[in-house]
Amino acid sequence: MAADPLPNQQQLILKGLQEKAYIKSCIYSQSLEVFNELKEVLSEISNDLTDILSESEKNKKIRLEYRDRGKYEAELKFADDVLVFSMHTDIFQFDRDHAIWKNSYSKESPYNTYCGVISVYNFLSDSLKFSRNEDLGYLVARMFVNKDKKFFVEGKRQSRQKISSFGKVDLTKEELVNFVESAMLYSLSFDLLVPPFDLVKVASVEQINAKIESAKMRTGKRMGYKYNSDDVLENE
Repeated sequence: MAADPLPNQQQLILKGLQEKAYIKSCIYSQSLEVFNELKEVLSEISNDLTDILSESEKNKKIRLEYRDRGKYEAELKFADDVLVFSMHTDIFQFDRDHAIWKNSYSKESPYNTYCGVISVYNFLSDSLKFSRNEDLGYLVARMFVNKDKKFFVEGKRQSRQKISSFGKVDLTKEELVNFVESAMLYSLSFDLLVPPFDLVKVASVEQINAKIESAKMRTGKRMGYKYNSDDVLENE
């Protein structure tokens, strides 16, 4: 005896699960693969630049340090800066007003625009060294990766592979190197500014004691200044 046909709503639910869940699973796997490749790039850049610097007596004390912080995080320390690379475990879609929908590849299938996200945050190295939990880090770049390993990037100095090229270029090691180096160059030029006087003219006993104990006065490169998204997301 044939089974009763599923109600229409259940059919739609099953269709959604079979299609969307599968696509998201593929994107997660692809993003994790890219993130592991990125970790290798970070390690290579750290070693290569440290070797070059060590050739000069003057620069021997300047070192880059790469650290794997787990499955979804890694960091690269250089000079007074740390870049923290973080892969989000969820998969994202773009809102209907996003510029990605003008792209011809995006129009081929809505599933082309589901992406995993790898973000890059810039922190002061002392913020992590002294566990200054209140210190601020700034988003300097993001990479979006889809099921086909097509990608685009947002961020200051990230001049390659913008939204207009989404779907046209595969994500290669060369692109990952450029992604990292561009974030490093921006972070090196993104200086720590003296906070406005009125922002720091009063301090609590707790803040002073914390500062004496472990230099924990709250710090950030733009503390007290307006920090707009276009400071980071527009290319120069």
